[in-house]
Amino acid sequence: MPVSLTIELSAVVMAIKDNEAMVLCLTLPDGTALPSGPFRPEAHRTFDLAVRAFVTQQTGFSAGYVEQLYSFGDEGRQGLSSLAPGGNDQRVISLGYLALTADSAFQSQLSAQWKPYSAFFPWEDWRRGEPAAVAPLRRRLRDWCDAAPDAESAAERRGRVETLFPEDSDLWNEERVLDRYELLYSACLIYESRCAEASSGSGTAMLSDHRRILATGLSRLRGKLKYRPVIFELMPERFTLLELQRSLEAISGLPLHKQNFRRALERTGFVRPTGIMRDDTGGRPAELYAYDRDRFRFSPSLGLSLPRG
Repeated sequence: MPVSLTIELSAVVMAIKDNEAMVLCLTLPDGTALPSGPFRPEAHRTFDLAVRAFVTQQTGFSAGYVEQLYSFGDEGRQGLSSLAPGGNDQRVISLGYLALTADSAFQSQLSAQWKPYSAFFPWEDWRRGEPAAVAPLRRRLRDWCDAAPDAESAAERRGRVETLFPEDSDLWNEERVLDRYELLYSACLIYESRCAEASSGSGTAMLSDHRRILATGLSRLRGKLKYRPVIFELMPERFTLLELQRSLEAISGLPLHKQNFRRALERTGFVRPTGIMRDDTGGRPAELYAYDRDRFRFSPSLGLSLPRG
């Protein structure tokens, strides 16, 4: 029987809200999903325009900065039955997109809501020390290593675990969100692997492979913070330096050293003072700053240093 090809577009839409990194999700009858839908050549001139249209249609929200993430097309992958046509005679290819916005307000049309990424990856937020989910996962990962079929496989498993869930927190690499998700998937500790029960610390499941797409988006964003000033796509027009730091911490999942961060920020020249003070900070009035877009419009600019606290 011939197999037809369906292209599905999925969007990881992220914003900062109350010092938390949030992802825009759809609450569907079967579970939680990212805004998604099939690409139709007769209706969509480009993929980018199509994904923007899906986000607006399904959530009432207009996406800001958008970039393509990755293509997902493993055999057996299924599209969302409620958003895309399905069937056993279809091969579904998904194009994942990352969208960033400074405006978290929207009018929901399909039970859309913002959820913190830590709901899906509870082991990724280290701002207040080691997350409670990490120790139980390490124990179960050790059991998985011990259950390997041979010594070579056991050594390979232990190497992955020690690299991605190191005992020394200073060795934690915040960019490897996708690698950690795939490790937990391989160890049957993720519900979507179909060989595991949902358990404490494994995070909220998503339909299809949307949690993998979300992990890809978060990995991309965390890495990009260091070589492009994308954080300002998530910031309002005016902000305090503490709000900027808190936003970087929310995305990276790491506490930052205040003085070292501000020294590094000053060297970049990214922000300029506005001369306007805010007195609703709960302490001393704080000056508002703005990203100097004009200065970097025609010249390359690096990202921000993330000195750990």
